[in-house]
Amino acid sequence: MGKKKSKFNDLPFPYHTELELEIATLTNLGSGLGRVALPGETEAKWVVMVPFTLPGERVRARIFRNHRNFSEADLVAVTVPSPHRVAPVCPLFARCGGCQYQHLAYAEQLAWKRRQVAELLQHMAGIADFPVAPVVGSPRERHYRSKITPHFNPPREGLPLPVGFLRQGTRFDIVDVPQCPIATEAINARLTEVRARVQAERASYQRGATLLLREASGEVTTEYDAVITETVGDLKLRFLARDFFQNNPFILPAFTRYVREQAAASGARCLVDAYCGSGLFALTAAPAFERVAGIEISATSVDFARQNAAANGIANATFTAGDAAAIFAGLDPVFVPADTAVIIDPPRKGCDESFLRQLFAFGPRAVVYVSCDPATQMRDLQHFLAAGYTLEAAQPFDLFPQTRHLECVLTLRRAPGAAG
Repeated sequence: MGKKKSKFNDLPFPYHTELELEIATLTNLGSGLGRVALPGETEAKWVVMVPFTLPGERVRARIFRNHRNFSEADLVAVTVPSPHRVAPVCPLFARCGGCQYQHLAYAEQLAWKRRQVAELLQHMAGIADFPVAPVVGSPRERHYRSKITPHFNPPREGLPLPVGFLRQGTRFDIVDVPQCPIATEAINARLTEVRARVQAERASYQRGATLLLREASGEVTTEYDAVITETVGDLKLRFLARDFFQNNPFILPAFTRYVREQAAASGARCLVDAYCGSGLFALTAAPAFERVAGIEISATSVDFARQNAAANGIANATFTAGDAAAIFAGLDPVFVPADTAVIIDPPRKGCDESFLRQLFAFGPRAVVYVSCDPATQMRDLQHFLAAGYTLEAAQPFDLFPQTRHLECVLTLRRAPGAAG
């Protein structure tokens, strides 16, 4: 941070102007937000974003970028700290870009994440004063991540080779990370070995690389094509190490139980898991339904989902490698829309328009929408409301303590008579 661009926009503040301001709130990106009066004005209206600050704090900050309607600044000093400020456990906090909230007491992290969901509901979906449920906290505040992907840039002769994660506020600069306090203990033990191997073989690398460390049941693999077995409640689920699977196994039993209960509470007899992957939601929910269908574009994930169903003795779930242009077309006729609930857990970017058109044309009784990005989820929520669905519940889960990220589960019910 703080490196001046050749064409710095010096309005409203010249480069590296220092300001004193009070932090009013946190953004959904985890930065503190305060307001200051511009030169010649008496009202403090101009927004300044300052990472690693907390609401109620008085801080000194140094401007490094001006945008059209706000500025960004580096934190210089906290002159009046928040009573909720705590000492970060990681010596790299505020340099490594992986965590945003290590300086905030965990109970307050949960309170702010709940508030941010409520604010997104109001500002993006137009739903004010909705009773967002308290965030379900992770059983582990640290050492919970079962997968990390440290990386390194091309080695340069005579210079150190950092192996770690992106430096805060940069796109290419790597911070060297010997240990990560949010990764599991087993991963950290293996990380030491992996880093030593990279350093020993640095002369063989012509370019940078992304590494993989993934743990299940105390065993850590570094092979992208290794088969992982993760235990969720009574189920054992297998998948490729490179494939998507939730990275906080300690909260998964409560997380999947809630999704199952919300889908079953609709009274539907049948369930469709429209982004089923290797079967996490479909298989954990299967005991609550007569028939379950999982749909997934990835053929390899579908193969694992089928194997997982068989290995766990689940006979009422089938899985199909779906065509993105006709996701619901191949469903068995038993999946009558009025008697079917759908679970969706799309990528961070949310649902694309083609998927939403198909979903609304199918017109299921209820939808349980799981998202790792509440902002794109609220964008999609607007389409659900326009299509005749009502929001019944909003339940955040903290799968990512110490960071700004969270999972949010929205339960949506189709209004009687809504057009398909």
